Amino acid sequence: MLKLIEQMLDKVLVNNDNFLLHEAMRYSSLNGGKRIRPLLAIASGEIAQAPLNTVLVVGVAIELIHCYSLIHDDLPAMDNDDLRRGRATCHKQYSEAVAILAGDALQTKAFELLSSDKLELDLATKVKIIHYLAVSSGNQGMVGGQCIDILSTGNFLTMAQLEQMHMLKTGALIKASILCGYLTGTTYNADIYNNLELVATNIGLLFQITDDILDATANTVTLGKTANKDLINDKATYVKFLGLKQTQHLATTIYAATIELIHQLPHHTSLASLCEFIYTRDN
Repeated sequence: MLKLIEQMLDKVLVNNDNFLLHEAMRYSSLNGGKRIRPLLAIASGEIAQAPLNTVLVVGVAIELIHCYSLIHDDLPAMDNDDLRRGRATCHKQYSEAVAILAGDALQTKAFELLSSDKLELDLATKVKIIHYLAVSSGNQGMVGGQCIDILSTGNFLTMAQLEQMHMLKTGALIKASILCGYLTGTTYNADIYNNLELVATNIGLLFQITDDILDATANTVTLGKTANKDLINDKATYVKFLGLKQTQHLATTIYAATIELIHQLPHHTSLASLCEFIYTRDN
């Protein structure tokens, strides 16, 4: 599946006359990411027997949103990072202005893909997916969570506020990947969709908790980005709030509960494997 995802990313990010902008877009998107979001979309699509070519487009569109968010996250006004996926961040390679524009262009490219006539979905489903991703990416989702993250730096958050921030900043797009992937299928079932909502919420939270653990325990080479950056920047994290051991215990508890839910779903093998990967990953 990874090969198919990379091939489609390469295809949709073909260079045009605006060479520098497209080079920056490709630099930040075709550089060895884990592709968790498109993989989750494909895995949940399998539950509803989605055509692979259709769910692949949806997954790649969501990955473009993710890549844009990383470019903007790394900017000096945000997390001010010099390293992403083991090499210079986009603004270090191309300048802040080009990085901002590359992120903007990746975001709009995602909705270009989803609204294209080439995406073979009925109109109602297509609109539902576009709307869900727009909400999940914007002020009620990822961007809203990023804003809370910035404003909370150096300040105290309650456990509920910390969870809300992470459910928006990281969890919203992961949840969108799973639910939008399922919506591309041919055997929609409302009960399964409702169960997937809980699974998707848990996986989004598990991903961020694991990120917090890795930031505190892994090294820069393994992570491909600056290690211990959350501590250096006095960011609100589960490790800061609970301590490392309790955070690891929380991750284990959420993983166990989520796997149990996944095993109740049809055609769940790929989704279960991805949940395990998110829990056990080292970067």
